[in-house]
Amino acid sequence: MKKKIKIGIPRAFLYYRHHILWKNFFEKLNCQIVLSPDTNKEIIALGKDYSIDESCLSSKVYMGHVAYLIDKCDYVLIPRISDYGKDEKVCIKFSGLYDIVKNTFPNLKILNYNIEISTHHKEAYEFFKMGLKITKNPIKIIRAYYHAHKKEKKYNQELMQCQANNLKNNKLKILIIAHPYNIYDKYIGYPITKFFKENNIDIIYADRLDKKIAIEYSKELSETLYWTYSKEIIGAINYYQEAVDGIIFLTAFPCGPDSLVNELLIRKIKNVPITNIIIDESSAEAGLQTRLESFIDIIEGRKNNHE
Repeated sequence: MKKKIKIGIPRAFLYYRHHILWKNFFEKLNCQIVLSPDTNKEIIALGKDYSIDESCLSSKVYMGHVAYLIDKCDYVLIPRISDYGKDEKVCIKFSGLYDIVKNTFPNLKILNYNIEISTHHKEAYEFFKMGLKITKNPIKIIRAYYHAHKKEKKYNQELMQCQANNLKNNKLKILIIAHPYNIYDKYIGYPITKFFKENNIDIIYADRLDKKIAIEYSKELSETLYWTYSKEIIGAINYYQEAVDGIIFLTAFPCGPDSLVNELLIRKIKNVPITNIIIDESSAEAGLQTRLESFIDIIEGRKNNHE
């Protein structure tokens, strides 16, 4: 029996956007997925060792996950994302990630695809090229991609529907403006979501809004924002503002795009309580919990005054 190819996937960055797509694509091609663990102190320490000091925490986390996967798989998946069209750019870290990893770990075998719509590098074609490194059967690759794409679409629709249902109840609701790779990360975002769930407060996630709708709503706040991923999450503010009791901005220090975008939005948003939380590798959960408790006290006091 032919040995399965092991594909290592770092549990960071675009994993939280495309893990369903990746999992189903590689499994359909009869590969074994090796997933790095939830972010922990070991991962953070590894990431710091392989990163420059100026890197944002999210980047350090990613490098830690890549380092963890060394010698545990045949390939490590490192996608490169440059843009989703002429005016749809992403942070430079996503287009530079492949080169950073390749130069940091020169002996690492990398599996890569490149999304750059402005130069006609589209997802389906890029997955086809990537699939050829695993199998020479083009029909199998095409079927695997469309199977995985369908699974991802269904998964995202279910998340959006679940969130729409949560909006109908009478519980306290907090909108969290954060990139998926921050809010869903065990180290960065989990202490916040854990706190709210333990206190029976509903979380409204900015990324669980249809991306096209989010981008249109983002134009009401700014028509000149440069980064697509920022537009996709800030559009949730105007869309959900009337339905939530408070808004939290969550940033991994020192993220350049978020520091600019969040400051702009905090100055513009009125009539809803806001707090800005910045997490770095030395952040303590106890101090974070105190801030969250104070924020909820403000929201509840405000609601009581309006009743």
